[in-house]
Amino acid sequence: MPKMKTKSGAKKRFRVRPGGTVKRGQAFKRHILTKKTTKNKRHLRGAVGVHETNMGHMSQMLPGQGI
Repeated sequence: MPKMKTKSGAKKRFRVRPGGTVKRGQAFKRHILTKKTTKNKRHLRGAVGVHETNMGHMSQMLPGQGI
């Protein structure tokens, strides 16, 4: 039986934490930043976790990661 392949786009965008949660980058902070407020841009800093309703999709995209 061949190994299941990981989606190459997903392995570049997500990291699996030791507890089994998935870390992702924040969207809406790459360009057109002049019209966004400083408060809005400040809250977009850092990484956030993937919501539990999307964890089924994450386990399909990242097989063998312990999700």
